[in-house]
Amino acid sequence: MPELPEVETIKNAVKNTFIGARIEKATVRQPKLRESVPADFAQRIEGATIVALKRIAKYMLMELDNGLTIIWHFGMSGKIRIEQNNLTNPQKHDHLWLETSKGVLVYNDPRRFGLVTLCSSESPRCHHLLQNLGLDPWDEGLTDDYLLSKFAHKKCAVKLALLDQTIICGIGNIYASEILYLARILPIRTAESINSDEASRLVKYTRIVLEKAIKAGGSTIHDYVHPDGKSGNFQESHCVYNKTGLRCPQCRCDITKTGGIKKTVIGGRSTFYCETLQK
Repeated sequence: MPELPEVETIKNAVKNTFIGARIEKATVRQPKLRESVPADFAQRIEGATIVALKRIAKYMLMELDNGLTIIWHFGMSGKIRIEQNNLTNPQKHDHLWLETSKGVLVYNDPRRFGLVTLCSSESPRCHHLLQNLGLDPWDEGLTDDYLLSKFAHKKCAVKLALLDQTIICGIGNIYASEILYLARILPIRTAESINSDEASRLVKYTRIVLEKAIKAGGSTIHDYVHPDGKSGNFQESHCVYNKTGLRCPQCRCDITKTGGIKKTVIGGRSTFYCETLQK
């Protein structure tokens, strides 16, 4: 599933190509996604010009000059493809495309867990998909005191608290494991057990990990690719994610005794950690 770094990478690629483009034709081939594409989607956006691209959490927002914004969420397998010519031969799972004055933007989603919908540009945060989201990782309000207040009395694993989109929005499963590793915190600890120093480290490494992942174009584990078809590179820098049994890069333990990086399941999600370094 595209997480914040992947969505930011997609957003930047779309922005570089389509800012100032006029939407000449919108085609909805398959409206039945996680939420149905609005029946009047094409009618409401054709003729409009794309004026801004933004990201909120794991959502990409395409702002138009007619007061509407297109909200995109990529679900488990959704991806954007950029074509230079009109789409005369759609690929399998191409569900929606926009023909513009600067090329064609195609939404492809084999599993159809993503969505494309519309909201008012004046108040996107009022839309039901966005209204309950927490702070962006780079919001000035994200401090150790903020985290401590949100984690207080939460008996769930701190890994689950990091994935709670009403606290910090945008962190997904891959990056939660990496953040907790660098912060030296066991993912199975309760959120309420986190102290001020540990909360400060979580804020610090949330930003560091996500910034590095964005610079690397995100992580390609299964389906994710850039709009130009290239893979992300950050998976090559993962410290613990999907590295069961290996020695983590900052540990000099004897893996014949420790067993190396461990894997567990928390909240139904695979979680990776080093029990030597993380406490």
